[in-house]
Amino acid sequence: MIEVKTLTKRFGDVVAVRDLSFRVVPGEILGFLGPNGAGKTTTMRVIAGYLAPTAGTASVCGHDVAREPLASRRCLGYLPEGAPLWPEMTPRGFLDFIADVRGLAGDLRRRRLAETIGRLGLEDVLERSIETLSKGFRRRVGLAQAILHDPPVLVLDEPTDGLDPNQKHEVRTLIREMAPGKTIVISTHILEEVHAVCTRAIIVARGELLVDERPATLEARSRYHNAVTVTAAAEADLDRIAAAVRGLAQVAAVEVDAPDLRLTALPRAGEELYERIAELARVERLPLHGLRLETGRLDEVFRAITTGTEAAP
Repeated sequence: MIEVKTLTKRFGDVVAVRDLSFRVVPGEILGFLGPNGAGKTTTMRVIAGYLAPTAGTASVCGHDVAREPLASRRCLGYLPEGAPLWPEMTPRGFLDFIADVRGLAGDLRRRRLAETIGRLGLEDVLERSIETLSKGFRRRVGLAQAILHDPPVLVLDEPTDGLDPNQKHEVRTLIREMAPGKTIVISTHILEEVHAVCTRAIIVARGELLVDERPATLEARSRYHNAVTVTAAAEADLDRIAAAVRGLAQVAAVEVDAPDLRLTALPRAGEELYERIAELARVERLPLHGLRLETGRLDEVFRAITTGTEAAP
């Protein structure tokens, strides 16, 4: 478990984190969100023991990170922002070094190295120097060192940064597979990652906690929650569909995106649109190319919360 209590971190006159409190229990994947400069990376560095708190406490598996730094770090796998590595080393040499640091030996060492290398797909680059690897492969080597000793707690700062879509999918799948036996915190600016991976989300701004909710609850704050997006095959079809959808009493507004041949119908409060529009298309023989129910848009909710422009419920 991770527990942060009234954590404050100052750098001179700058308060990076202010009176922050939260806890994460085994099986949870917490998305840690906020704009640049919100205090996310500073908080993670305190949890990982890289920075000392100015006030308050942070603990990992019951070990205070300031008073019991070695015990807390034994329980923790940490992927820092940018995953700094020794560029002249090879991934094999680097992971061997990490295995030494973590005290892995014998069959356990061989098994953990083989499993970690395989899960991160590093077999083809093991003997190349890290400085010659792509950003995506360097990120994967950084993630490999974080999970090598199979820690109960993982703190991952931008784990999919620099990865292509296929690699992102693989890493997200790995995180979900590890989650049942671990406590995981992910700092990310990729909001789709929260939807795809996280069971809970925290939003911070100016070092302070603003929101702590499940992703689905956050999506429900969006004006696009339960909206319906329709796509057409041609612009003339889009105009006809838009005119028909606007005629529904349950529709509050229709937003048309002509270049993408798409429109989004927003429901009036308490109304459900999907079946209404599907039935309208059947009766009116509307040439729909696609029909999708929106759960809500996290980017819209994130902007509203962090800028203080969210409308009152």
